[in-house]
Amino acid sequence: MDDYSVFMKNRNNISAEQYLNELYSLSEKIGASDIHLTTGEVPYLRTEGILTPVDGAEVIKPGTCDAVAISLALNTIAPGVENPAEEVLKRLFSSGAIDGATTSPNGYRYRFNVYRENNSTAVAMRRLDDKFLSLSELGLPARLEAFCGYPDGLVIVTGPTGSGKSTTLATLIDMINRNRNGHIITIEDPVEYIHKSDKCLVHQRQIGRDATSFNAALVESLRQDPDVILVGEIREIETIRTAITAAETGHLVFATLHASDCVGAIERFISVFPEGEQSSVRHQLSLVLRGVFAQHLLPSAKEGATRVVCGELLFTTTGIANLIATGRSQQIYSALETGRNAGMQTMEYDLARLLSFGLITEQTAHSMSRNPNLRSGWTFASGREPL
Repeated sequence: MDDYSVFMKNRNNISAEQYLNELYSLSEKIGASDIHLTTGEVPYLRTEGILTPVDGAEVIKPGTCDAVAISLALNTIAPGVENPAEEVLKRLFSSGAIDGATTSPNGYRYRFNVYRENNSTAVAMRRLDDKFLSLSELGLPARLEAFCGYPDGLVIVTGPTGSGKSTTLATLIDMINRNRNGHIITIEDPVEYIHKSDKCLVHQRQIGRDATSFNAALVESLRQDPDVILVGEIREIETIRTAITAAETGHLVFATLHASDCVGAIERFISVFPEGEQSSVRHQLSLVLRGVFAQHLLPSAKEGATRVVCGELLFTTTGIANLIATGRSQQIYSALETGRNAGMQTMEYDLARLLSFGLITEQTAHSMSRNPNLRSGWTFASGREPL
C-alpha cells in the first residue's frame, strides 16, 4: 500500500476537531506559545520559551496527526474544489508542507505548518497575539509610526524567520486602519492577523485560497482601487517589479524581506535583478523607498520574559537616496550613525539601549554587533529615552 493510501486509511474515524480543541484549551490555560504534534510522541508545548512534553498525555497514534493536518489545512484550499481533503493530501505529499492559520473556539489566532517527516506527518502551531498591541508594548521604536503617514512609496520590514516581522506589519496596518481613510489590501500566506474594517475598508487575500501567487494578487490589487497594500513576502523578481510599480503609481506598499539589517535588505532587493538591470532598479528604488526596519528577537535577561526586539531603523533621506542610486550602500551605515535627528537608529545603538536597561546580556549584545571591536564599554546616553 502506498503512502497516500496509508494516509487515507489511518485518518478514518479520528475526531481531529475534538483533539485540537482539547489542545487549544490546555495551551491557552497555561499560556503556551507553541504546540507540536508528532506521531509516536506525546504533544509538546512551549511555555516561556521552554519546550516540554505534556505530562500524562497519551502518545499520539498513527492517523491522529494526519487527521489534524487535514482539518487545519482545509481553509487553505480555494472554494469550489470538489474534494478539498484530497487536495490537501495531494499538496502535502507533493510539497512536503502546508502553511496556514486558524482560530480556536476561544478566539485565539494560530499560525500552523503541517509537514511530512520520517514518512509520517507532524504539526507545529504558534499562537498569535489575541489583540493588536501598541508599538511601545511590542518594544518597537515609536518613530515607526511615521511609516503609516506616507501617501505612497515602499516600506520594507526585514529580519530572519521568526523575528516578528508579521506582528510589526500587523501593528502598522492596524494603526492605519484606525487613523486614516482608505482601502487596505493585504496579500499573505497565510492570513495571520484578522483586521476588521474601521476607518479603512480592509480586504485580506490568502495565497492558495484567494489568489494563486503573490505577484498575481499584487497585479490584481492594482485594479481594486487600493490606497495601502501589504505584501506578506516579496522575494521573486516579478513581485518586486510589481511592488515598485505600485509604489511609483501612488500606493503605499508594505513588504517583508529576509535580511539581517537595513543595508542587507536594500542589496537583497536589488541583487534579484540581472546585472544589466541593477542600475535602473537602484534609481527606481531610491525614488520610492520610504524606509526600512530590520528587527531581531533576542533572548531576554529578565526573569519571566522570553525575548526582546532589537531594531535598526532607516528613513530614506535625500542623502541616503543618493547612496542607493549610485550603488554606495556601504556608506549608508555611516549615514545611519549620524541620522538620529532624522529618526534613525543603528543596531548597535539599540543593543546598547537594551543592555543599559538590563533587558539583554553583554554576551548577547556582543554576538549581535556588526562591529568586532565592540567587546567592552557599551554605552547609552544617560537620561535619553529610547525611541
